[in-house]
Amino acid sequence: MNSGKEGVCGWWEKPAESYVRWVLGVVLVAAVVRVGLASPQGGMDNAIVVRAADAWLHGRSPYADRHFLYLPGAVLAAVPQALLPADVVRFLVPAGVTGGLVGGWACALRVYGVPLRSRFAVYGLLGLALGFAPFGHLVQLGNWTAGSALALPCALLLVCRGRWVAAGLVIGAAVAVKPLLAPVLLLFVFARRWWALAAAVGVPALVSAVAALAMPDPAGFFTRTLPFLLRGEDSFVRLYEASPAAVLARLGVPESGATLLAGGAAAAGVWCAWRRWGRGEEGVATARVVECAVMLMLSAFLVSRPSYDHYLLVVLPLLLAGALTPGAAARSPWFWVALVPQVPGFTWPWLEPGTRRAFKDAVTLCVLAGTVGWACVRTATLESADPPMARESPVPGSRAAF
Repeated sequence: MNSGKEGVCGWWEKPAESYVRWVLGVVLVAAVVRVGLASPQGGMDNAIVVRAADAWLHGRSPYADRHFLYLPGAVLAAVPQALLPADVVRFLVPAGVTGGLVGGWACALRVYGVPLRSRFAVYGLLGLALGFAPFGHLVQLGNWTAGSALALPCALLLVCRGRWVAAGLVIGAAVAVKPLLAPVLLLFVFARRWWALAAAVGVPALVSAVAALAMPDPAGFFTRTLPFLLRGEDSFVRLYEASPAAVLARLGVPESGATLLAGGAAAAGVWCAWRRWGRGEEGVATARVVECAVMLMLSAFLVSRPSYDHYLLVVLPLLLAGALTPGAAARSPWFWVALVPQVPGFTWPWLEPGTRRAFKDAVTLCVLAGTVGWACVRTATLESADPPMARESPVPGSRAAF
């Protein structure tokens, strides 16, 4: 006889009704059309990359724009957009961003073995689209974070199936365009998967080197963009940064102190990820891989400059997809508390202007990082105390499987 929890999970895993799938389709298409009608270049962030590609096509350095923060490979990747008519780009970009988010959600579900046609899959995506403000922000901006939101769940799905090198290639391809997933390289270090690490490092290095040779300013990323990222002194960018280092400074904390606090929190997060991996050598494979990767990414978001609200879409689908799994971080009440500031339509006192949204985003980031960090430490402690025979099978293809 099924328990109450099993009964609830069973209901979520059954196929979703057709009308619910139609509603989801209408919501996603409506968001794409809305952005397409309002943004001639598919969004403000996408326009930055397209302008960089257009500058390169006209013989100028794409890094002359200090807001172009991507690696040289992104310039070549944006060239097709620079050549397409604006009427095509304005709808193609939000459709591509939405497709990346949908694909990332699908991969996250498969990591946990949840059917793609299930109620949980459909209602979960509908909840992200309607109930999580950064989802709409990402589609509206046309930010290339959508590529990372697809690549990370895809890579972790490959890892859970024992295909580490393929996962490294996926991470490397994403980093070659935007270095957002660079912290995940530590996962390969924890697992001692050196060929996968070589693939994840080699792909962006090769692509960047080839692309840089085609630029009028081959070292522009290192001479212009990297110093800009390290300083974090841009007054426009600072208003939207969710990193505690930026938010605390806006609240009057000395910048050195804010940076030190953020760095300490990030280091604690890396320690939690390392402990989760080291103490779970024969533990639950899926949860172990996901929690380590997510904790590494959240640690980077705590200290990186810039750090925006839509970065959370790289990790949130992976956490939410595990809600049907006992012991998952998404089953903690604090996971849902962290999402409250991101509910669209609710007016928060003194935080209504767009430039003050970073305070809400920082709360979500910090609470989410604390929740996942606690889950990593708690699970690692429980698994180290359990007898080996009581634990589930390890990641296929890992040394612990032999």
